[in-house]
Amino acid sequence: MENRITKLFGIDYPIIQAGMIWCSGWQLASAVSNAGGLGIIGSGSMYPNILRDEIQKCKQATTKPFAVNVPLLYPDIDQHMQIVIEEKVPIVFTSAGNPKTWTIHLKQHGIKVVHVVSSSKFAKKVEDAGCDAVVCEGFEAGGHNGREETTTFVLIPQVRAATNLPLIAAGGIATGNGMLAAMVLGAEGVQIGTRFVATHESSAHDNFKQRVISLQEGDTLLSMKKVVPVRLIKNDFQQRIHEAEERGATKEELEQILGRARAKKGMYEGDMQEGELEIGQIASFVNAIKPAGEVVKEIWSEFQKAKSKVSTL
Repeated sequence: MENRITKLFGIDYPIIQAGMIWCSGWQLASAVSNAGGLGIIGSGSMYPNILRDEIQKCKQATTKPFAVNVPLLYPDIDQHMQIVIEEKVPIVFTSAGNPKTWTIHLKQHGIKVVHVVSSSKFAKKVEDAGCDAVVCEGFEAGGHNGREETTTFVLIPQVRAATNLPLIAAGGIATGNGMLAAMVLGAEGVQIGTRFVATHESSAHDNFKQRVISLQEGDTLLSMKKVVPVRLIKNDFQQRIHEAEERGATKEELEQILGRARAKKGMYEGDMQEGELEIGQIASFVNAIKPAGEVVKEIWSEFQKAKSKVSTL
């Protein structure tokens, strides 16, 4: 397939693996890129020296394009961006901040820049900032989310109407059927996180992977809107957050419950009760841990079949 997304990134399929903290190292990114999609290293959980090592290992593992996701609220952002430039990473996905801050600087070094948004208002700002593409992410997604709680299939056509940039849809998409539906609404590619968590190459702890594939509908909840909205698996930690929110806890109280390294404790170290377990609603549809390359091929095959079926209606 060839469209604006595949041309922009130099990939075979408009399937992008999300850059998730504690789950998206070089092994996952290179596997997805080698399968024809776009793999992304998630730098949000990495010290600068770790990021450089991950990029170098990814370059050794694939000759295909890959990207790095950089949350703009990261404390070592200057060092991260310098490493990305020095290592000649071809594509950067930015999130959680103002796209104007780094886009021009990165593009001056020949790097393509994509920014993640949760509203059409911010999509316009992405285009004004000079980004090459935009990701619109609905609140079904795992991890940090928009405060508006706009669902993906409501968000896609609104962002499509707001900007002419190549558009990638994210949040609640894990299959070829979902991919086709997103593209009918105006997307030109999809970014998928949850399904790639449950792969052999994901750097997530096996306890977390097993928990993900056991989830049922309703086992996740958007929490901590007073701090940073995040979709979590229900566990002891999430229950304490929920109870605090129900009684009107302040932002400071919630931050105290959250503490430090809570996401690492859960997703990377495997504590399923006291860890912060970020995952999307679509996890209830994911029921097996597979190689990442196989996931890419399955999604593309499902997409082709769905497209053929729709053409007969």
